[in-house]
Amino acid sequence: MNKKVLLNIAYKHITTRIKQSSIAALGVTFGIATFIILVSFMTGLNGLLDGLILDRTPHIHLYNEIIPSENQPISLSTRFKDDWFMVRSVKPKQNQSRIHNARPIINILKQNPDVLGVSAQVASQAFFTAGNIELNGIINGVNILEESRLFNIDNYIINGSIYDLHNNDNAIIIGIGIAKKMSTKVGDRIQIVNAKGNRLTLKIVALYQSGLAEIDNIQSFANIGTVQRFMGEKENYISDINLKLYDINKALPMSKELSKMYQITAVDIGTANAQFETGTAIRNIITYAVSITLLIVAGFGIYNILNMFIYEKMNDIAILKATGFSGNDVLFIFISEALLIGLMGGLLGLILGYFFSSVIDQLPFETDALPTIKTYPVNFNPIYYVIGIVFAMISTFFAGYLPARKAKRIDPVTILRGQ
Repeated sequence: MNKKVLLNIAYKHITTRIKQSSIAALGVTFGIATFIILVSFMTGLNGLLDGLILDRTPHIHLYNEIIPSENQPISLSTRFKDDWFMVRSVKPKQNQSRIHNARPIINILKQNPDVLGVSAQVASQAFFTAGNIELNGIINGVNILEESRLFNIDNYIINGSIYDLHNNDNAIIIGIGIAKKMSTKVGDRIQIVNAKGNRLTLKIVALYQSGLAEIDNIQSFANIGTVQRFMGEKENYISDINLKLYDINKALPMSKELSKMYQITAVDIGTANAQFETGTAIRNIITYAVSITLLIVAGFGIYNILNMFIYEKMNDIAILKATGFSGNDVLFIFISEALLIGLMGGLLGLILGYFFSSVIDQLPFETDALPTIKTYPVNFNPIYYVIGIVFAMISTFFAGYLPARKAKRIDPVTILRGQ
């Protein structure tokens, strides 16, 4: 039979029973819209939490770890190689916290095609003093512009500017916790003192808030040269090297290679955040499990609606077959109806899903822990919309095919005799 004629019949079936067709389409619409809203919001939230960790954590962190010697003198002696012995109160090796030949290592790493950027760092314990108030903390000497490029530190500046630090060697950025405890603000001056008694007065040019109180209560940033001068060290003194890679999956093998090559401790981001990675994996499993379940439930609802839709058209099926339409023609008509309903309902579901996702994206979300986040996070990844419309078409196809296959085998005489 002519496909145009069959499609015209399918169209007439839908438009003459507009109420039933609308109900069937709305079943698709709400299922797809709910899927879009849920998966966009949940993955957006997961992305926010992942970003908070990825922004702060280097893909590879190089430093000298102070640990006890694995091989004691007695274990190296051939005289006692066959004896059993125990060494108590093993002391750490007398190693410096600086990285030996740090500058040449940084230059080599910058030439590595897998490395996005390298950030040198000088970290020092310090006491922050203002009047009679004295707080213990950490001052990190960094290249603030490189730190911003690689770790988005400027996203956590709530007052002031990183450029004021870059242009001033006697400046400092302090954590919001330090500022509150010492009743200081941008423009004030603060003294820092180290264990050697070295003292330095710096101007506060910005306030930093990471969202983690234990960090904001101790963290501060200054230029590398400022911290080196504060510690009484030379310009080649570097305590930490942080790497960002183009491909985070290369962090583990590369960290092992660098540790062996330069005889320093190298920690990859997966090892440093193993517990967080586990939590992220569980959240993703829950998100996609709920989303898939939602689609399956919507699919069964679509099947039930279309099944009843076809059941009520038994008379039409009998008349079509009695007038010369084949079983395959009947199958084609009802599958076409199902696909048209799925297409209309799916497209409307995508529109509603996008609309409500946009509404959620504009809702205010303010918390002291995340000062730079102003609205709820929503992920508008186009792949979710592709999945939604594909599922709508597949589910409505099977929802129409299964009852239509049964209608294909109907004997028209039996139906008409019953009338």
